[in-house]
Amino acid sequence: MTITQLQYVLAVAEYKNFTLAAEKCFVTQPTLSMQIQKVEEELDIIIFDRSKKPIQLTEVGQKIVAQAKNIVNEADRIQDIVDQQKGFIGGEFRLGIIPTVMPTLLPMFLNNFIKKYPKVKLIIEELNTSEIVTKLKNGHLDAAIAATPLEEEKIKEVVLYYEPFMVYVPQEHPKYSKKELEVSDLNVEEILLLQDGHCFRDGILNLCKNNSVNAESKFQIESGSFETLIKLADEGLGITLLPYLHTLDLKENDKQKLKHFTEPKPAREISLIFPKNELKIHIIEALRTTISGVLRGAIAFQNVEIISPLQKK
Repeated sequence: MTITQLQYVLAVAEYKNFTLAAEKCFVTQPTLSMQIQKVEEELDIIIFDRSKKPIQLTEVGQKIVAQAKNIVNEADRIQDIVDQQKGFIGGEFRLGIIPTVMPTLLPMFLNNFIKKYPKVKLIIEELNTSEIVTKLKNGHLDAAIAATPLEEEKIKEVVLYYEPFMVYVPQEHPKYSKKELEVSDLNVEEILLLQDGHCFRDGILNLCKNNSVNAESKFQIESGSFETLIKLADEGLGITLLPYLHTLDLKENDKQKLKHFTEPKPAREISLIFPKNELKIHIIEALRTTISGVLRGAIAFQNVEIISPLQKK
């Protein structure tokens, strides 16, 4: 069997459809089906149960797919070794970034990176954490920038920075006069949150997990953007929490409404994450050093308490 045939097997295992898998592999469906059939004939087993819809892996097929992933990854490593030996930093590199980091961090490092490493073709996707983890495991991303820790067995995390939570309090709010806030000052009912699926939202809920909740809250508002949450807060509908980097671009009169927490400041941990097989590690390291360089003066908080993005059961 060949590496290409194993790639076809992995595509069908992922998409559970021969036609779709063929499209993703840029071959015709008959070609892909024939090559997979050759593998099955060579091994004298059935990898896919074609009688079910969507197509399912057989018991032995599951074991073969797990091994095929290892083989394809190790084959990719050969080119990786050659590139590192030659000192070549280039080629396609697929990077995922969570939505609450993308608009603030990307403009800070992207221009520096593409000037320093012009031979790298960065393909950047804005994805939530669960999408990132899935794509990393399936080999559709080379690395990602996300809030950690994630406690994923096959994913390595390298911390880039710690980003404190800031509280946006409108002038009419009773807490506006306080210079700094305690976590206990937060009333969960009045915090305007991002929509479900954002790890920053989960971090806030974890931060406030010991605060009381009134089941008779009159309304609940969730939004997909910090800008909307700020406007709603200014309308007197509550307060909101923002990541520190997002506050740097606020208008001066809005910055007056920001409150720090007392130390240790609750913060999120932002990391560069990638599969433990460390393919394209030379590009990953180039990304890490570039980002660390531009952030050195932007974030200088030491006494922080890391708030996990993992949803509490």
